[in-house]
Amino acid sequence: MDYEVVVVGGGIGGLTVAALLAARGVSVCLLERASQPGGVIASVQSFGYTFDPGVGIYPFWEPGEIHDHIFRELPVSPPEVRPERLAYVVRLPDQTEIPLSTDVDEFEASLLYSFPECGEQALKFYRTCARLNEAHPRPDSRKSSGGFLQRIRRLGSSNREAEIDEAKTHTASEYLTDTSPRFRRFIDVQLQLLTQCSSDACSHLRAATALDIPRRCTYSIEGGAPALAAKLADSIKQSSGKIRYDTPVLRLAYDSNGKARGVDLLSGETVAASRAIISNLTIWDTYGKLIGLNRIPTEIRKRLNGTRSCGAYLVFLGLDNSAVDLLPADRILSVSDWRGQEESDPGISQLILAAAPPWDARAPEGKRAATVLAFTDVDEWFTFHESAEEQEKNEQAMLEKVWQRLYAGVPEIGGDVELIETATPLTCYELTRRKLGMVGTPNPLFHSEAGKTSLENVFMVGDTNLACGGIASVSRSALALANLLTS
Repeated sequence: MDYEVVVVGGGIGGLTVAALLAARGVSVCLLERASQPGGVIASVQSFGYTFDPGVGIYPFWEPGEIHDHIFRELPVSPPEVRPERLAYVVRLPDQTEIPLSTDVDEFEASLLYSFPECGEQALKFYRTCARLNEAHPRPDSRKSSGGFLQRIRRLGSSNREAEIDEAKTHTASEYLTDTSPRFRRFIDVQLQLLTQCSSDACSHLRAATALDIPRRCTYSIEGGAPALAAKLADSIKQSSGKIRYDTPVLRLAYDSNGKARGVDLLSGETVAASRAIISNLTIWDTYGKLIGLNRIPTEIRKRLNGTRSCGAYLVFLGLDNSAVDLLPADRILSVSDWRGQEESDPGISQLILAAAPPWDARAPEGKRAATVLAFTDVDEWFTFHESAEEQEKNEQAMLEKVWQRLYAGVPEIGGDVELIETATPLTCYELTRRKLGMVGTPNPLFHSEAGKTSLENVFMVGDTNLACGGIASVSRSALALANLLTS
């Protein structure tokens, strides 16, 4: 069957753009190789638990924000969300705890208390970030960041445009030179979580945008990100769009003039697209697999060869309610040492424990589902092994490292912990066929305006084509692409 638009991949980006296009009357078919929607955020279910593979930090659900924009167009209601007072608590190696609170006075007092050696400089850095966010607002936002910006307005700025241009071309670390190593580590661990790079590699504007996320009101989604994926999939169907699961796509199909006319499936079938093909694959797989190596322009090939992203090592746990109740927040970003990401083992130098909120039943009675995330270098998971036993030995060694770090950094979890499942970059590759199981924004940054590729009717949407990661950024890029295709 022929369609106006074919979407390859059912992650949040693909689902969102397909749902919006279908709601606007466009004939859409979404092709997903798995048996359920969600891509890398598809739910993990085992032994009565349902896990969210993410860390549960979901901003921008307020009226006038990106998700409100999207669901106002769709024939389905959004998933239930509830605001969180704390996005997470950062726990440093000396056991200092800094809560990322939406309350301005509380957060500023926490900075002054936690970093007495550079408290005023820490405040100055965050206020500069807030001023940049005010001067460079997101196009879909109708709201300011609240108290910080109210204070920043009183500070004023003689040349906002010049300040933004400077922030684009200078790294965040250049604005941290008068702060202490402790504060820089505090910033770096957050940037690693939010952008997958350190302040040395992150522009100040990009850092300001990312660091604004935990300072805003963040939300928990009932059922986590997989519940959002399910809502979007339902919307596509209600708008007469088509979703085909268990349908691997092989490559683009080209006409005699070299124009993409659809996609070839692994089954041998061709699905035609008269208006556009949208890839929700990674940037590497969009070009290397879908478009084809022999059709990649030389400059793009060079950029692709120079881009990398990290992998995710996940541990899914069952915790007692009583243990989670002892934590200062449902999410703890625990830092194991003072060294930077480049100097220490990236798999264990920092990790985040994210427990499902108490009102969201994803576990047997008396238990809470929790996800532990540690970033890891993908290469070590794809090196040659003499045997399956050797690979299993390496996986067990990683689990033991993370387990030790978890207990050292978050001792409140106690001894009654159930290890339910683990997932590695290999797992991600096996489930999604992402190159090397990489997730998140590549470094150096590789992104294009409105998801454009080297082919005029082929577009990208997803986490590897963005300046900042997270579901909200993916949703924002999907809305921009839907607007482009229907303008």
